[in-house]
Formats: sequence, C-alpha cells, structure tokens
Amino acid sequence: MAKRTPIVEITSYGTYSHWDASSKELPKITQFTNTVTAEEGVEFGFIVNIKKAKGSLLNYCIYHPGIINKKGVVLAPFDGEIYVRSNDWDFYLGDTVQLLHPVDGLESNLGEWRMELQMQGKTIAEKTFNVVGRDQAQFWKQRGY
Repeated sequence: MAKRTPIVEITSYGTYSHWDASSKELPKITQFTNTVTAEEGVEFGFIVNIKKAKGSLLNYCIYHPGIINKKGVVLAPFDGEIYVRSNDWDFYLGDTVQLLHPVDGLESNLGEWRMELQMQGKTIAEKTFNVVGRDQAQFWKQRGY
C-alpha cells in the first residue's frame, strides 16, 4: 500500500492573543507580520494545517537569538516532538518575548527567531521572525510593514 503524502499549509503567522498550552483552543491572530516588537508578553509564531498524516511524528524547534536566563546562561533552542492527532489537524508553534535576565532586559530577545517543523527528517514548515526594539518597529510600521 502506498504511503500518503502529507499536505501542509501555514494558515497564519505573526502575533497572536495569549496562548494557553493546557487548552485545546489555538490562539487568535492579531497581526500578520514577520517583524515583532520586543515587548514583554508578546506572543508570536505560526499555525500550520496538516492533512493526511495522523499518527506521524512531528518535530519542532525554535531557534532564538541567544536569550539569557536568570542565571546568565544562554538558552539552547527549544525543541520537542508531538504526534499528529488527526487527518486534518491545526498546530500552533510559537513563543513569547520574556524578561528572563534582569540586567539584560529584553535585549537578548532581539534578532532572528527561526521556527521549524520537521516530519521524517524533512522540513515541512518554517518561518523566521525578526524581533526588534520599539524604535525600529515604529520605523518599519510607518513604511507599511
């Protein structure tokens, strides 16, 4: 029997309402964007719809720009795995801008955040977000981005 090829589509990306990991509800999109203003608590990422892949193992990874924790140590990329729960499944991959190091402030959050989903060793979806300081965000917003 031939193996079905999964159908993967990024349905939204950008900033979202607060996400509760214990809830079955996905966060709601607030703005489609690849540029995120570094404000504490801002939720960003993407939602992907996966069809014809129930039971397949999905690997996810978030590469962040050297966030420093409370102990002053740079955090490793955040990764994990989850099984696709149905043949028409929506999955949210995202993160939140956080103030983890009191001296550094939000500075270690600035830069490129790459979020990636893989299935059977192949990248099936990825997005890169540029987290910028408030002044730089206003510059780009005035230009329509």
